Amino acid sequence: MLAPKKKISKREIKQDKLVENYFKVKSFYLDYQKFILGVGGAIVLIVFVAIFLSNKSKENAEIANTELARVFKLYDQSSYQQAIDGVPGKNIRGLKSIVEDYGSTESGETAKLYLANSYMNLSNIDEALKYYQDYSGDIDLMKAASYAGIASCFEVKNDLKEAAEYFMKAARVVKNAAVTPEYLTNASRVYSLLGEKEKAKKILDQMKKDFPDTQFARDYDKYAAEFQIVYEK
Repeated sequence: MLAPKKKISKREIKQDKLVENYFKVKSFYLDYQKFILGVGGAIVLIVFVAIFLSNKSKENAEIANTELARVFKLYDQSSYQQAIDGVPGKNIRGLKSIVEDYGSTESGETAKLYLANSYMNLSNIDEALKYYQDYSGDIDLMKAASYAGIASCFEVKNDLKEAAEYFMKAARVVKNAAVTPEYLTNASRVYSLLGEKEKAKKILDQMKKDFPDTQFARDYDKYAAEFQIVYEK
């Protein structure tokens, strides 16, 4: 009688991939050992390993990008739990899985923000905060979005001081009319809630001055009244 097949865990699969990569590098080294040892030994080996890992990184980035594109439709449909978990039957990997396997790639970093947004929309604030804080990508717009996400989480937790500071951090990362006025307006609003009316006015004034052609600037009077700050028309 055949013994039942052992279920392979994700960790074991990752370990298998790591072992496979190790032996690929080792095999490459053995094939070119004479050449490598003849022109610099370990230094040359390091160069070849770096090239191999670089190619592997590019491959992972492409996979992550493809997987992310597939799950976007669920996110856009506000199917946040499905976006988190994926739909195996439709070959759609979830955001959480993409982050776990490809979090070090730029697309994987972007997936962290969408994962955080999904948790935020499901009112799972702690998980949302964790992934916003974990973002470490190189795209400034995304970095600003991660700070704004952190700010929103702190506001929900009623930690208004941290919320205001992170909205300001988001505004400092990028100067973009599509997002920065909103970050500044939110910072002004939260500082107003903290009772720091003068600071709230200064930030709102800055928003109007730096982004005069935006809807946020045109609504300056409305925000000033809502935040109960003194202003000059």
